[in-house]
Amino acid sequence: MDFVVLGGGGWGTAIARLLARKGHRTRLWVRDPLLAKRIAEERENKKYLPGVELPESLEVFSNLKEVEGQGEVFLLAVPSFAMRELAGRLARLLSARDRDRGPTFINLAKGLEQASGKRMSEVLREELGPRPIFTLSGPCHAEEVGRDFPTTVVIAGEDLELGRRLQEALMTEWFRVYLSDDLKGVEYGGVVKNIIALAAGISDGLGYGDNAKGALISRGLVEMVRLAVRLGAKKETLFGLSGLGDLVTTCTSRHSRNRYVGYRLGRGEPLGRILSEMEMVAEGIYATKAVHELAQRLGVEMPITAAIYAILYEGVHPLEKLAELMTREPKMERI
Repeated sequence: MDFVVLGGGGWGTAIARLLARKGHRTRLWVRDPLLAKRIAEERENKKYLPGVELPESLEVFSNLKEVEGQGEVFLLAVPSFAMRELAGRLARLLSARDRDRGPTFINLAKGLEQASGKRMSEVLREELGPRPIFTLSGPCHAEEVGRDFPTTVVIAGEDLELGRRLQEALMTEWFRVYLSDDLKGVEYGGVVKNIIALAAGISDGLGYGDNAKGALISRGLVEMVRLAVRLGAKKETLFGLSGLGDLVTTCTSRHSRNRYVGYRLGRGEPLGRILSEMEMVAEGIYATKAVHELAQRLGVEMPITAAIYAILYEGVHPLEKLAELMTREPKMERI
């Protein structure tokens, strides 16, 4: 198959490397022309995925107009806040031929559009029209995928026949792909887990132990299930790779940007300073506001999410919100 990966961050670079090494024609679009030139010359993305050699067959470019009439499958590896703008540019570049028969789009972002609360597949549908749209998600840190560590993910979409072709195209001996028809469940799992990872990081920063983190993960899963099911997802999806699997990984991994931001917040550092010193995006910052507002509108109880919202957007001290969580009225445990 002919792939175009849009986004030169760590994840975009890692998945482009995987596809190129499997023998697919693969092109990687990098927004920054200087970075694109460096990656092409050095065969390494030293800014976002250092230490990982890229195959000579991987083509790197920065002029988005070059995608016109090209590519069977586009993988969008940009942050959620940049998705609509990029999709709109793509829609304008697609030729009449492309509009009639393709291409297929795979979202790699794990976030919601902050202004609308819409999932990435919904944003893509609005901008690109009735084309095949999938989401790839699960526990898949770029640092590990880029080094061929065993990784298992899930790809979700409505067209299962096409989904099986994509599944086969992506799979390698160390990168396993499952198929799902629950696009909502897969996307909401990837969104909410980032919020809970912020909470897990805050707990670490405050010096708390494994008991607290275990509680945050398990009760965070409850919040994930509540919201996703309320919005039409299948409950069992949230206990799979894109839900529980990604939740555990993101809450415990040293590679997790969201856990890292939470850790520094727990240590008492201001959010502005933390974000100004980061090269990459922590999706949980944006997801917290969108999910909290969505839960408020729907009447879905999400106390951990509400606590993180208060810490990020209302300036409440983490210790104060933890005390509130621990002293809530006694309840039966339910999922």
